[in-house]
Amino acid sequence: MRFDLTTLNLVLAIADTRSITRGAARESLALAAASKRLSDLEARLGVPLFQRRARGVEPTEAGRALLRHIRSLNASLHALENEVVEFSRGIKGHLRVAANASAIAEHLPADLAAFAKAQAGIRISLEELTSREVQAALAEGRADVGIFIADEPPEPALDARPYREGKLAILVPRGHVLAKKAAQRFDALLDFDIVGLHAGSAAHEQMRERAQALGRTLNARMQVHGFDAIAQLVEAGLGVAVLPQAVAQRFAKVFKVQPLVLQEDWARRRYWLAVRRQAVQPAPLQRFIDTLTPPSPSSPPSPASPPRRQP
Repeated sequence: MRFDLTTLNLVLAIADTRSITRGAARESLALAAASKRLSDLEARLGVPLFQRRARGVEPTEAGRALLRHIRSLNASLHALENEVVEFSRGIKGHLRVAANASAIAEHLPADLAAFAKAQAGIRISLEELTSREVQAALAEGRADVGIFIADEPPEPALDARPYREGKLAILVPRGHVLAKKAAQRFDALLDFDIVGLHAGSAAHEQMRERAQALGRTLNARMQVHGFDAIAQLVEAGLGVAVLPQAVAQRFAKVFKVQPLVLQEDWARRRYWLAVRRQAVQPAPLQRFIDTLTPPSPSSPPSPASPPRRQP
């Protein structure tokens, strides 16, 4: 089934204006032509898209589903137009990078800046997702390269190589009872409210799983987007947190908080850089891979080959 943009934009205009007449006018269509386009589309789909009411029209459930896809399509077309136009301004490539919050906070900014300086003609767009969402975005083609946390190499559909390592730390308010020791086990945190990132983030999932293994409950009272918000809530005495060690140390210089060592094996985490599996990667993407994960002289990895699991 084929859809033309004129009809899809008409559906969007009708929904926005709550009127077939005003929707037709917005799209510069005669009312009769607009009505026929709408009725033809409904006949092809086999469902009504709008309910006619005294005060105008309202989308049906089917109409709302179609509208979601139309808005997503328009956003993609807008991004497509912007990207193509950039080539006329000297841009030679565009990379869509997806990364989890910890990677962005710990390692990625300096690496992206170095790459952008060396490859000025390649534009980079960066989206923050959870580690699972990063892998899904790669598999579905919504990202060209992804950086995320995983204990083992990701699914076979992706080619991955180790990127960096990081370590989690505890963050408590200055003067907190836990701050009497420079290091604490995770179970000591479970007696307090936890401030953390939203559910689905790598750190939150690790804490939830570890608490469950201990037969305890994770008191995740406050979940926010952004490590700076976590630090401010901890400073205010609203809970304790687990976050990347490098981030915790930076916040200790800005807020009245104190980082502590998290004495757990799982506090050490591995970041992966992954792309979709294909025989030859586009040149801009290959340069990005080689810049962020340079091959080791002893065992040069290749993104065309899956990483081997360590015994």
